Amino acid sequence: MNKRDLDPHGGPDAEFGVLLRKSREARGWTQEHLAGLVGCSSAYISAIENGRKKPSRLLVTKLDRVFESGEKFLGEWTGQRVLFEGFTEYLSYEAKAVAMRLFEINIVPSLLQTPEYSRAFQEAPVRRGMATQEQANERTEKVLLRQRALDREPAPLVHAVIDEGALRRPIGGRDIMVAQLRYLEELASRPRYLVQVCPASAGENRPFGYPITLLTMTNRAIVGYGETERRGFLERDPATLAAWTSEYDHLQAEALPRAPSIEFIRDVRRGFEHE
Repeated sequence: MNKRDLDPHGGPDAEFGVLLRKSREARGWTQEHLAGLVGCSSAYISAIENGRKKPSRLLVTKLDRVFESGEKFLGEWTGQRVLFEGFTEYLSYEAKAVAMRLFEINIVPSLLQTPEYSRAFQEAPVRRGMATQEQANERTEKVLLRQRALDREPAPLVHAVIDEGALRRPIGGRDIMVAQLRYLEELASRPRYLVQVCPASAGENRPFGYPITLLTMTNRAIVGYGETERRGFLERDPATLAAWTSEYDHLQAEALPRAPSIEFIRDVRRGFEHE
């Protein structure tokens, strides 16, 4: 059968497929041989490797057994399950977008986080007993993988509007915040990044009560993603996306221009440095 190339940054299903294919080929096994070992069809193995189907938990535990891999496959599978349902599909679009418009509340957008900031944010649920350390590690690694995917050619345009509260919220403590803010200053100076700060003074004029992302694809189509407290959702409805785009334009108008935004970030960073 023909082996379809699979982008490891195309989303969690793609990442699992790449892991399975590499593990199988490292053993010199065919899909038919592996299917016989775990008790399923070779077509099912092929669909998983190509990112077309999700494996069941039972199959994942069998894979760890036949590969004698501890909980490697289970860890990858669990990492997928801790994501919001809509986010899985969103990642496949993010990996191919030519432009991104980001907005976050009370947190620096994932694609602009330092590893230390991301790790501190993801480990807080572990201390509260709401996540395992493995899940926190998986989430942090996925953030870093998504960031590395931005280095593709041609690189996408990234426009991020950051709420003032995200800059002042001390994630991880003083040193981590200083490094994060300094990194934002550096990113904001790059030609393919536009970073703006929406100050608290915008008050009720700031659109959006939850984080949203708008992606522009190669065919100029727009795809949106939003998150609430309990769910994430991929948005493709033209009317909703038109409204989101209009609201983002208003958000940009309420935000500080590029140079004053960089200076604002710098002032907040100096405040942390002198604490």
